[in-house]
Amino acid sequence: MTKIKALIVDDSQVIRTVLTEILNASPLIEVVGTAEDPYVAREMIKQLNPDVLTLDIEMPRMDGITFLRNLMRLRPMPVVMISALTESNAEVTLTALSLGAVDFIAKPAGDMEEGINEYAEEIIAKVIMASKSNFRKAE
Repeated sequence: MTKIKALIVDDSQVIRTVLTEILNASPLIEVVGTAEDPYVAREMIKQLNPDVLTLDIEMPRMDGITFLRNLMRLRPMPVVMISALTESNAEVTLTALSLGAVDFIAKPAGDMEEGINEYAEEIIAKVIMASKSNFRKAE
């Protein structure tokens, strides 16, 4: 069986590392790359052709909502939002979902590394579920 190829987009090196460890722990998922901002992610999407993207909202150079809007217009694909903003700002979450994000996970407050590990099973489940979404792949 082919593994789900995931690309992680987050400006935090700690979060990229922890998410990589979490997702790679699943026998169904392989993290094919990580990007610190949407500009790097755009090039990695072209090169790596991931099945699912995890995307932060607050990032330098371009925010995740703007990137999501562009991505869904140019190359629709399953996206799971993983952001601290999703819990504190329901409007941003609803905007992301209305633009085509499949689901979201709120980053925990406090010790980010320890907190996000508590969500490991949920993160894995949501990435697997997102990969099964019916998106047209760009040729």
